[in-house]
Amino acid sequence: MTNVTDQDRVVIFDTTLRDGEQSPGATMTHAEKLEIAELLDDMGVDIIEAGFPIASEGDFKAVSEIAERSKNSRICGLARANFADIDRCWEAVKHAEKNRIHTFIGTSPLHRAIPNLTQDEMADKIHETVTHARNLCENVQWSPMDATRTEWDYLCRVIEIAIKAGATTINIPDTVGYTAPMESADLIRRLIETVPGADDVIFATHCHNDLGMATANSLAAVAGGARQIECTINGLGERAGNTALEEVVMALRTRNDIMPWHTGIDTTKIMHISRRVATVSGFNVQFNKAIVGKNAFAHESGIHQDGMLKNRENFEIMRPEDIGLSGTSLPLGKHSGRAALRDKLETLGYDVGDNQLKDIFVRFKDLADRKKEVFDDDLIALMTLDEEDDHLQLVSMKVTCGTGGQAESTVELEVDGKDIIATEHGDGPVDATFKAIRAIYPNKAHLQLYQVHAVTAGTDAQATVSVRLEEDGMIATGQSANTDTVVASAKAYIHALNRLIMRREKTGPGADAREISYKDLT
Repeated sequence: MTNVTDQDRVVIFDTTLRDGEQSPGATMTHAEKLEIAELLDDMGVDIIEAGFPIASEGDFKAVSEIAERSKNSRICGLARANFADIDRCWEAVKHAEKNRIHTFIGTSPLHRAIPNLTQDEMADKIHETVTHARNLCENVQWSPMDATRTEWDYLCRVIEIAIKAGATTINIPDTVGYTAPMESADLIRRLIETVPGADDVIFATHCHNDLGMATANSLAAVAGGARQIECTINGLGERAGNTALEEVVMALRTRNDIMPWHTGIDTTKIMHISRRVATVSGFNVQFNKAIVGKNAFAHESGIHQDGMLKNRENFEIMRPEDIGLSGTSLPLGKHSGRAALRDKLETLGYDVGDNQLKDIFVRFKDLADRKKEVFDDDLIALMTLDEEDDHLQLVSMKVTCGTGGQAESTVELEVDGKDIIATEHGDGPVDATFKAIRAIYPNKAHLQLYQVHAVTAGTDAQATVSVRLEEDGMIATGQSANTDTVVASAKAYIHALNRLIMRREKTGPGADAREISYKDLT
């Protein structure tokens, strides 16, 4: 974009790997975090908040490796308002070519009561910790958590303290999604006009979607003078989620006539990273989700289809190609070769090596033998299937169903290298299969979610199954796809169990994990 000034430029701060990963059940593996960070870096995200380094040894290692591998993005870590958090954060991000420490403390009356600090005590802590962070790192972001419910005079006071202590970015979080667009714009505008030194820093906005206004609030904050938007892919985040990166970026691009600001995001990479985040997090994108939903560029009614055939602008304000969709869904078949498969995968945004292509091609051929046509969505499902798991692997299964609803399932699992078989009965094939898996690997996990989505149309369609399990406060999500729904269900359940086992090992006795709480703030 030519003739774009700093005032026209909106910095995109992605917190998928930190705030997004805090969604119950959305925990990512180390390899998945590195992959998502690389995709974010490649698509032009300005700042990647890679994690909370003091939370665990695993989080620290992930942030550190992301910092070392980053090519373009500034790498940021989160730290509470104490020296130990800030030091640990700096250790994790210091090897990045561009780095940032993001430190925060809750400033509203409700949040001040958690560590039981007076206004003056908290003000002193802000000065000490921001100063300490700035002595380590030239780029420091400070956030008054729950800013939108903090008293106006006190909010101005602590922001001024943070600026004087060396903060270079002041983030204004709507932590509980309470504010509305008019308030969001007005708050940023008044802070810039009122707080001494505000002209020397960047103001950022961080909105949650509890009332469905995160995107609107973020764009309103930009209109008020904010020049950094904090967001996540697919709006992933705690409770109702965060501002969705794809929504604010495409809103600024599509309605640049009334919102004359620009980002550095390569929008053609949006669809691919949206699919990957949905897969690794286990959080499927709703069909009618703005920008990246399956129906976002689908037209079924006769009037709409007729209008699209005459002029696509009749019912599309964006081109599917702008977000990385090919605009077509040309099927492959069992006679297609590796070259055709590689070409199609590249069209869908996947860059695969020769060894990976061999593995995918075997699965593609197996699927093509069971389906007449393999569509784009089938291939996307293939690319996200069956991660290698160390503990539990499905070897075989046999299910029989009676007319009265009762079913029998015989399942064979490989458990740490040993094959074990169990047969159980249940109210339907899935219930019987899950019981058989529990008989082989006893556990107390509670099934919180079981969802089935057809990947494509037809009786031979692949079914994508999502399973969410909870055990002793830990939540894990598993996904799998197969033309046999029961097989997909078994693999998704096993995938979730493997993730629970992994998390238990990381947080059990002897693991280097720290409880994240406010008690350490004082």
